[in-house]
Amino acid sequence: MGEGRWRRAGGALWRVVAVWAVSSLTMLALAAILPDFQLQSDDGDSITRTAVTAAWGAGAFGLLGALVWPVAVRALLLVPALVLGLLVFFLNGSLLLIALWLIPDGRGAADPETAVAVAAVMSAVASATSTALAVRDDNAYRRRLYRLTDRKRRRTDIPGGPETPPGTLFLQLDGVGHQVLLDALAAGHMPTVAAWAGTTHRLTPWRTDWSSQTGASQLGILHGSNHDVPAFRWYEKDTGRLMVSNRPASAVELQRRAIERTGDGGLLTVDGASRGNLFSGGADQLALVLSMAARRGRRNRSRAGYFAYFSDPANAVRTAGSFVAEAAREIVQSARARLRADTPRVSRGGLYPFIRAFATVVERDVVVAAVMGDLLAGRAAVYADLVAYDEVAHHSGPHSHDAAKVLQRLDRSIALIAKVAEHAPRPYKIVLLSDHGQSQGATFESVYGLTLKDLVRAGCGLPVPRRAGRTPSGSEARDAARDALRSALHRPLEESGEEQPPPKGSDPVVLASGNLSLVSFPHVPHRMTREEIDRRHPALLRTLANHPGIGFLLVRSAAHGSVVLGPGNTEVPVAELTDDGPLAVFGKGAAETVRRTDAFPHAADIMVNSMYDPSTGTVHAFEEQIGSHGGLGGEQSRPFLLSPLDLSPPVTDGGELVGAERVHRVLRRWLRECMGPQVPLGPFRPAEISPSLPSPEEVLPVAEPVVPDKRH
Repeated sequence: MGEGRWRRAGGALWRVVAVWAVSSLTMLALAAILPDFQLQSDDGDSITRTAVTAAWGAGAFGLLGALVWPVAVRALLLVPALVLGLLVFFLNGSLLLIALWLIPDGRGAADPETAVAVAAVMSAVASATSTALAVRDDNAYRRRLYRLTDRKRRRTDIPGGPETPPGTLFLQLDGVGHQVLLDALAAGHMPTVAAWAGTTHRLTPWRTDWSSQTGASQLGILHGSNHDVPAFRWYEKDTGRLMVSNRPASAVELQRRAIERTGDGGLLTVDGASRGNLFSGGADQLALVLSMAARRGRRNRSRAGYFAYFSDPANAVRTAGSFVAEAAREIVQSARARLRADTPRVSRGGLYPFIRAFATVVERDVVVAAVMGDLLAGRAAVYADLVAYDEVAHHSGPHSHDAAKVLQRLDRSIALIAKVAEHAPRPYKIVLLSDHGQSQGATFESVYGLTLKDLVRAGCGLPVPRRAGRTPSGSEARDAARDALRSALHRPLEESGEEQPPPKGSDPVVLASGNLSLVSFPHVPHRMTREEIDRRHPALLRTLANHPGIGFLLVRSAAHGSVVLGPGNTEVPVAELTDDGPLAVFGKGAAETVRRTDAFPHAADIMVNSMYDPSTGTVHAFEEQIGSHGGLGGEQSRPFLLSPLDLSPPVTDGGELVGAERVHRVLRRWLRECMGPQVPLGPFRPAEISPSLPSPEEVLPVAEPVVPDKRH
């Protein structure tokens, strides 16, 4: 036995002895506090004798838990979660009564109700102690999670052997832009990823669509189409429905539309698993997938979700402790930001500390456990989303110290997953990617004193809050609307004259998606033209286009098709749009993304993109976020793809990877390289493949699956 093995054995023995000692002390304390729980004979015992009795009882309880609990959990996983919660308490209490019965001379006794309480406290203390001792021991944590492997997968179904084709794990770091990743690697915040980049993996930036947010990107990546997803939120006039990408009903509908458009189930249809995503990707194994949240049935009830994860008391204690610590960390960090008077800054009170803790702790732990279970089960394709960074960067900033700390913890999760992959029954290719980045900047409201909705209403001559009306932007918009309306009615300007009321039912719907906003007039059944808007609201488009916080507008025109409007009365037909003119600051490809969105059936009456300052990289979000994404401008449109070198290059001849749909084609090609022809080429025709992307035939000269030398 080598020195390392002796060290591990010694560490494990030390943890067992320490947990036993703490459990014994806990039992002694409970016996002193609870009148119906005793560890002494009726005649009384010495302190030494009582301590020995406690040690005996604690040891018997711990041993019974180790032997009986795994078997009991396997059976109890078939019952509903609420019933399981009650059964766990009764099971623990029963194990304690048996442990007390095993104490020699009958010195241990407790009422059944007391036994349940004592067992619950002892289990929590033992788990907390064990977790605290093993908090830096990922091997111990990994062994605990081995139990999360899908029990329904028969051993004969799990591949193995030297000729087994490799599986592929796609791990999405939500919101981590290409530049943020480079900065984190240079600063040493992500040592695991840094060890891969440039050695075993290649780093490739890619460019998002106009709607640079998870709903559009992940739908395109997993299902091959994000057609008609103009933003994170939008209003559909034909159905009167408000679509929000992270609502279950909307996610279900978006996935249905994508499958209908492509005629294909998705990226993960061949032995796939989808974890923590908005969409399923066609996977059979699901955990925390929003589009399948209401779906029930034995066939897709994954044991790797919340239910299975928290059925292990050690996991529950570990995650609960980290949850409390993360919520406290957010409260402290928020207070420090206020004391330092950091700018830009948004409110981080209310329930946000708990929302952050859920995203950075609970969601992370459950998804990581699910992925580890998938690897140990030998699944062919796994796609998982870790949202921790995205949540923190929204409120703290994409380059903040708070966000950097989250990246450090994500790197440890990646390292843990990579270690488990080494013990999987098949080799694995690990691909890291992001769905978008984030751009920093003060919010539109904090800079100009009113929301975009207020500005739109003022430009339409509608009432606005008194505070908004007193701002320069609000006052100018209301004056412009009044003057335009009076001019249209051929009325003389009068300082005391009354304003003409706006048309009934003309209140616009203004929806923010980061620094992109969509303005719709629901009382008009079709997409309004510029001419119609000017007739109804003569000052609105001019007010918006010339506002310093707005970069450009997209609106349909009866005379010129659709047009982009910019400052200084700039107007360019979309058909003639280039990356110069009003879109010059937004960089390469901006014109094409705007042209593509303009063709969507549910493009809004007015598409509004905020200003972008390329010298500082700042945008103005139309919602309460200092790190935002959803539109054009800056790092939000530049996510990354980190892929193993022994997979074909994402692009050839210096080409650029553009759009989530093309990322889907690349990922599907890699699956086919690993698994062979059982993976379909995908929901696209050869003519649709960009010249910058190699065709499937070019990268797949043979049908035999490729067996790699490396596991990731």
